[in-house]
Amino acid sequence: MLLANFRKSLLLIELSIVISILFACEQGIKSESQDATFVGSKTCIECHEKEYNLWKHSDHDNAMDTAVSSTVLGDFNDAEFVRNGFTSRFYKKNGKFYVHTKGPGGIPGDYQVAYTFGVRPLQQYLIPFEDGRYQCLQIAWDTEKQRWYHLADSVYKDQEITHDDWLYWTNNAQNWNGMCAECHSTNLRKNYNPETRQYNTTWSEIDVSCEACHGPGSAHNNWAEINERTRPEIDNYGLLVQTSNITSNEQVDQCAYCHSRRSSFGDFVHPREELFDIMSPQLPIDPYYFVDGQILEEDYVYGSFTQSKMHRKNVRCTFCHDAHSLKLKFDGNNLCYQCHTRETYGSKSHHFHKEKNEEGEPLIFENGKRIIQVGEGTKCVSCHMPGRYFMGVDYRRDHSMRIPRPDLSEKLGTPNACNQCHIDKSSKWAADHTEKWYGKSTRFHFGELIHRAAGNDTLAVPELIKLIEDENTSELIKATATHYLGNLPTNKSRSYVTELINNENALVRREAVRNFIATDIDELKSELLPLLKDSTLMVRIEAAYRLSVIDLSELDSLSAALLKKTISEYIETMEYSADFATSRHNLGNIYTNTGQYEKAMENYNEAVRIDDKFYPAKVNLAMLYNRFSRNDEAEQLLNEVINEYPDMGEVYYSLGLLQAEMGKYEIAVGNLETAVRLTPENTRASFNLFRLYEFLNQQEKAIDALNNCLSIEPENLEYLYAKIEFLIKANRNEEAVAVAKKILFYYPEIPDKQDLEDFIEAIN
Repeated sequence: MLLANFRKSLLLIELSIVISILFACEQGIKSESQDATFVGSKTCIECHEKEYNLWKHSDHDNAMDTAVSSTVLGDFNDAEFVRNGFTSRFYKKNGKFYVHTKGPGGIPGDYQVAYTFGVRPLQQYLIPFEDGRYQCLQIAWDTEKQRWYHLADSVYKDQEITHDDWLYWTNNAQNWNGMCAECHSTNLRKNYNPETRQYNTTWSEIDVSCEACHGPGSAHNNWAEINERTRPEIDNYGLLVQTSNITSNEQVDQCAYCHSRRSSFGDFVHPREELFDIMSPQLPIDPYYFVDGQILEEDYVYGSFTQSKMHRKNVRCTFCHDAHSLKLKFDGNNLCYQCHTRETYGSKSHHFHKEKNEEGEPLIFENGKRIIQVGEGTKCVSCHMPGRYFMGVDYRRDHSMRIPRPDLSEKLGTPNACNQCHIDKSSKWAADHTEKWYGKSTRFHFGELIHRAAGNDTLAVPELIKLIEDENTSELIKATATHYLGNLPTNKSRSYVTELINNENALVRREAVRNFIATDIDELKSELLPLLKDSTLMVRIEAAYRLSVIDLSELDSLSAALLKKTISEYIETMEYSADFATSRHNLGNIYTNTGQYEKAMENYNEAVRIDDKFYPAKVNLAMLYNRFSRNDEAEQLLNEVINEYPDMGEVYYSLGLLQAEMGKYEIAVGNLETAVRLTPENTRASFNLFRLYEFLNQQEKAIDALNNCLSIEPENLEYLYAKIEFLIKANRNEEAVAVAKKILFYYPEIPDKQDLEDFIEAIN
């Protein structure tokens, strides 16, 4: 008995030791997982051979590679490509791949290809330069037609891209480090030095490998090497990124960083729990999307898919795409029949088109170069996911998965699925057919409303508010409606945008912050200071940018410290992309707001150096020069912009104001008149033209300009008071009384109510 108790005690002690060891092991791995390092996809094969083999040779695997004979698909056997009278030549030397073509400054030279970029339906080639840059050659290889072609011939058809253009292949638009790298390699670190203008870009794997999605794998591998009997249970097997047992939104967000048109805040560092801490997505607005949200430019799926009903119903990327091979899970309509019944949606009563094996003639266009076979109209994607060609040969489908609306094409000029096949027919022909099949559509589409809002129809304000409040509206479209609401100058729109500052949707908050119009500094502080503690970096830095005009001495110590910190966050995000004109321009703005004028000028000038055609930097630099009485330089900059962009009404407006200040009144009038003609919605241009006409004693022109302001913004108090003042000076007191009554109607509790009533009574 005594021996039995001794053995029992010994067993308990051993069990206790094992538990302690396991606990210590688990805590160690948890700690280790936070400091995990990248170990490479080859370490995954032993346990995950199936997944590895699916990934191998996928588009992710082939996203980028070293240029060797097994990866280069283009013809480098002394192939020639002639464009605009110049012959580029592709050749091999000592096992390396070269191209003879025009380079920097348009001067011909020979360049070695360092890497392949992409694999289908085109492959591009990266050329190294001495400052760490890699540039994407604009002559690409069409892998389907087996030919060289120039991207500018299809992407920039109406533009002549000269060597000093931002779009030229050795300039920033074709820069791999900043434009492409972060989504084509794993653990990419851009490492751009704004001072030296040099890159030291690195990666752990050249392609999009396992750890690009799952995060660094060292802790996971260490855990996996422990004997299964003693292996502790730890969070997500030691991986920083959880890819299973997550919500639909969480999965979509994991793909979104690369599959979206967006602004990045920094390197793509794992883990990334909050999408809007690492990027700010582009809204579906002109010129990136059509007015109804369909893709126009390269939008990379996220901005389309998050508009869709599928997204609202928690459909996720892997419902259709295999996570490792990226291939579709099923062929043809079977992909859609996972959720939509074949009997209903595969029937002729739904699609009204001939099946593949039915008798009929294909549609033939472009002298036989484009043939649409019988049966194409029965495919779900043909009607619900029409697409566009990008980069000349890359056909990408719109993932908003919408009902075809040729009737909207008639109203809005938007594309529709019907006319993608029936290119010889009109949108009215298509609309008539869909009405015959399905009846007249009365379904509301936000595109009609956005079209009105984009045209500055203030009557759209109540409907925009209704759209935002509709629970069936996607978050992206709510944010888009907020964007347009902020551009419509009514009291209702302004007050509602103020309410939206505290909306639960981060994208709506971002747009509300951007478009919020404060009546004074106190309102700016009261509404936006709380957002410096917002849950997302995206919103915090937008608030910091707006608040940066406030002197820190005007705030209490805690608020001042928080604003200073968040402004630093804003600057850090802009410095990450300081190799681009837009970020340099934004840095110029924040330094102007904070009174650091030398830094502001430095960044504006750098923006202009990067892209001489980036007019916002020239305009803001001109404004800054004006502040320091460097008006001749300012005028020169604005004239440069007008010469390059003769339809920029807002620049004529700025130039007109500057010239009026310089005493060049007649020239100023001409530029302000042009500004009003080109941007009739810009009431400030009309108002300043009114003041200039008044100064020059051109009274009839003056009142016409002021009336133009009020026709667009009838409730604008500044304009109404200006009209009363003008009419009184002109002894048109009865007309002034009518204006005073309007003010009392719009603003019944206005502080000068008694003065206005006294004036009305005195005249009457």
